[in-house]
Order: sequence, then C-alpha cells, then structure tokens
Amino acid sequence: MTQIGQSGGDALLDLFGRTKVVIGVVHLAPLPGAPRYDGEAVEVIYQRGLDDAKAYLDGGCDGVIVENHGDIPFAKPDDIGPETAAYMAVVSDRIRRELGRPIGINVLANAAIPALAIASAAGAGFVRVNQWANAYVANEGFVEGESGRAARYRARLRANGIRIFADAHVKHGAHAIVADRPVEELVKDLVFFDADAIIATGQRTGHAADLGYISMIKQAAGLPTLVGSGVTPDNAKDILAIVDGVIIASALKHDGVWWNQVDSARVKAFMGGLRR
Repeated sequence: MTQIGQSGGDALLDLFGRTKVVIGVVHLAPLPGAPRYDGEAVEVIYQRGLDDAKAYLDGGCDGVIVENHGDIPFAKPDDIGPETAAYMAVVSDRIRRELGRPIGINVLANAAIPALAIASAAGAGFVRVNQWANAYVANEGFVEGESGRAARYRARLRANGIRIFADAHVKHGAHAIVADRPVEELVKDLVFFDADAIIATGQRTGHAADLGYISMIKQAAGLPTLVGSGVTPDNAKDILAIVDGVIIASALKHDGVWWNQVDSARVKAFMGGLRR
C-alpha cells in the first residue's frame, strides 16, 4: 500500500504495549451545565466515574476512554462551555493517578479541542474524535472535521504526543452528502490528516457493524484499527480476528444498558472468555 499519511509507529503498541486491546468507556453522569444535570454533587459524579474505570481495569481491560455521554442532547464544539472540560479534567486525572493505566478522552459532540485540553491537563494518552476530516450531518446538525484547528491547538500545547483515534464513517450521522466518494476514500482522508488509529462503528450506540464493512475499513486505513460499537461476548473474537482492538461499554453495563454502571462480573466474564 502506498503511504498516504505520516503517522509514526503503532499507537496501540506505544500506549498499551500490545495490540488486540480492549478499552472500556466511562460514561460520565450528566455534568454541571448539561440539560440532564440535576444538581448532584460533583464528588458523586467523580466517584462513579472512578468506580466504572476501576471495574473495567480490575476486570482485565487494557485502558479506558472517559466520555461525557451523560450530557445529552450533545452540543456542537463551539457551544460546549469551559465547565465541561474543567470537570472532565478533574475526573480523568483522578482515574489516571489512582489506576495508573492508559486513558483517552472523548468530548461529545466532536469537541476535539476541549478533548485535547483535558488530555493535556490529565495526562491522557489519546483522544477520540468522531469527525476528524470532512463533514457530516449528525444529530447535532452539520458537523465539520476538526483536524485543522485541533492539530494546531495540540501543537500550541506542545502536546503532539497525544494520539488521535479518529472514527471512520461515525455512527449517528449521514456522511455521503453528495455520494461521490466511497467510504474507503473517506478513511484515507483520516490517514492523510495524521490520525494515529481508526475506529469503525455501527449505525448507533450498541449497534454492531458488519464484519465485511469492518474489514474494508481496516484495509483502507493501513493503521491500527478498532471497533467502537456493538462489541459483545458473542462477536468479540470474530471482530478481533480482523482488527487490532475493541472499545466496549454497553455490553459490560448492568442489564446491558449504557447509562447504567459497569458490572464488574460482566467485565471479568468477558475478558476471561476473550483471553482464553
């Protein structure tokens, strides 16, 4: 394959010391400033996030992503207040310090610059960006790729070591606005704009993508590739036979519901079966 990007090294090996990684998602409860925030003490929010992270990591996961998934409905990047980054930086720093494992940051929706600020402040190793290049029509409206602004912001922070995990054809959106370029070409744009790892997803939270579709993204990327939705105990081995890692949340929550807390027994059963 002709090289189309300048990403150096293998981001998964550099961050986790291995490939075939499993990353759990810490879905933070609604933060102050979000529509569903009901006045709960922030220390309770922080402790819940820490408890979820500990359940993932004690159960055998390789790392976690800290995400403001409780802040529904999500706002566009420029409409997200500085309070979101402040609260997320505190809880992320506590998770990293107490558990000593690699963490990533995802600020919804598509807020790459706040994510980089949080990652820099909290010592996180990577950020997830749902639309790194090009643009799409999402639940939040028309959402543009953040790579140009975010890469320059990262450079100003002297934080180029923070890796970019970029979604390809991300869920909850319509991408082929004029339908003139195949998904493979959109994936190559992520590589060209210096993403370090690529994430394939289904159509929505908890939805599993077709294995052929996942394989196509992996081949087009030529970079470490992960699957970021719909991973379950039933399909994880088949998925990991194709890609380099999985990002999992809903299947490891109590009752399999994303807004519930992480079920440590589910994590241990999942990881035990996977490692065997």
